[in-house]
Amino acid sequence: MRLAETPISETLETNKARPLIVHVVRQFLPNKGGLEDVVANLCRQLLARGYRIRVVTCDSLFSDPDHKLAAQEILDGIEVVRIPWSGSSRYPVAPQIFKHLADADLVHVHAVDFFFDALAWGKFLHHKPMVATTHGGFFHTRKYAAIKAIWFNLMTRLSAQAYQQIVCCSQSDTRLFSRIAHSRAVLIENGADVAKFAHCAALEARRRIVTIGRFSTNKRLGRLLDTMQVLAPRHPDWHLDIIGAESDLDRAILAREIATRGLGRHVALHISIDNSTIRNLIARASIFASASDYEGFGLVAVEAMSAGLLPVLHPNEAYRDLAERHRAIRLADFGNAELAADAITAAYETLVSNGSALRGEIVSEAARYSWSAVADLYVDTYAAALRQPGRQAGYDVKLLS
Repeated sequence: MRLAETPISETLETNKARPLIVHVVRQFLPNKGGLEDVVANLCRQLLARGYRIRVVTCDSLFSDPDHKLAAQEILDGIEVVRIPWSGSSRYPVAPQIFKHLADADLVHVHAVDFFFDALAWGKFLHHKPMVATTHGGFFHTRKYAAIKAIWFNLMTRLSAQAYQQIVCCSQSDTRLFSRIAHSRAVLIENGADVAKFAHCAALEARRRIVTIGRFSTNKRLGRLLDTMQVLAPRHPDWHLDIIGAESDLDRAILAREIATRGLGRHVALHISIDNSTIRNLIARASIFASASDYEGFGLVAVEAMSAGLLPVLHPNEAYRDLAERHRAIRLADFGNAELAADAITAAYETLVSNGSALRGEIVSEAARYSWSAVADLYVDTYAAALRQPGRQAGYDVKLLS
């Protein structure tokens, strides 16, 4: 990530004639996470295709709400505008969003939260064509499941009517949102930055595991630690690197969980580290593991595949869909530490006997998720939204692809 050297006013003045897509998302760079990565990668692809891009987001990270970030800056060519918010990190209330839409040609809302509802109900104020990407909706945990179901079938159903298309980033999202958006629910699976960690996993099989992701309760890191309690006595070389950013769980909580299980020699925490450091950790590993009980798509598993890591995943809905398409992926119930440890041991033994061919297969299959192809599908989605009756565009968006 780099800041533009030219003043922001000059940078924005240069390309005013190009169509402007305003992306609205609750968290963005410099925060690190799956949602932020998806939006940033899509924006970079759109910039390369000739669009102007603005990202409107909250003015602080949910992990550090008292530290206010710059109200406006350019990151990797992307105009970023940050606005005040209040309330819950799951439903951050930020009414100033309406101030930043006047010059938009199209608004792209990411995730189902305050912005999804407010921009739908406020469409009579901004009159902009809109698309939304689900990113798993708000069913990341089973907590308050009954209330969430009622909200989804009432508020979300009504809000969805304001969007030209609801882009679902997984098969499971498509099944869910087609109930309320019908034919307007379309599947565009998330792209992955398959170059970021490409081919960097250890060439020889090692008893070393990495897990990557935000430290949130749905990731079930405690279950991974329980599995390590089983693996460590089996062989002293077993090691787990936990890589991510603080969220519902922080460093102190995880450090205590590691110490309580006596895993200080076998587990290491790496918090908010850069991609270069992550590559160095992956270079010593052979297996990617996730005990997560909910994923919107499974982006991090695809990125792990691009590195040549063999994934061992808890069979949540998104991971089951992924495993159906990629036979190398192993599914294991991390609710049972013994069975999960057996699955990881079997994965290691497969790498010992057939590592080179299997890594080649995994890396090749991950290449299918290139962001270039995904961005082309979004360009088609934008063009369709702008072609709808009553919308007059002074350019052909399709020509920019």
